[in-house]
Amino acid sequence: MAAQPVLRTVTDTPDDEPPAAAVDHTFALQVASRAGGRQMLRCFACGTCTAGCPVAEIDERYNPRRIIRMVLMGFKDEVLRSEFIWLCAGCYTCQERCPQGVRVAEVMRTLRNLAVEEGIVHPAFKAQAELIRGMGRIYEIEDFDNKKRVRAGLPELRKTLEDIKTLFERQKLNERLG
Repeated sequence: MAAQPVLRTVTDTPDDEPPAAAVDHTFALQVASRAGGRQMLRCFACGTCTAGCPVAEIDERYNPRRIIRMVLMGFKDEVLRSEFIWLCAGCYTCQERCPQGVRVAEVMRTLRNLAVEEGIVHPAFKAQAELIRGMGRIYEIEDFDNKKRVRAGLPELRKTLEDIKTLFERQKLNERLG
């Protein structure tokens, strides 16, 4: 049987050893107390979530079943620092197929939210958040875009959205993103 790949963390460099995993016995209950988390406690590790996952099809290291098991075992720091919690496509295939009704995609969203609360944000999501904070969207609206909209009978879009900046301030996202 081949050795399972080690989950690497967002902050690891290739020369680093994975951090020693400390067990947090309250972690599973912390996740279970969030929206969609309660059903996670029903998981019996059948692997249906991983077998149907389109991300796992592309990257064999991605394994939702393993992430759920690690949550249940209390490996909080290792899970929250893992790049794998950020890879979930949110397609809900895992949830549709799970015989126990585990809401895997919702658990992944909860894990990402917990990671952000702990100050751990994947660099790709941080870059997207920076774009949204600056412009209100992840791509810049060019004059060309607005000209096409006008020709199609649609209203022009504003280049920046002040409401988004207000939302970032109210939700304290500026502090969380650094």
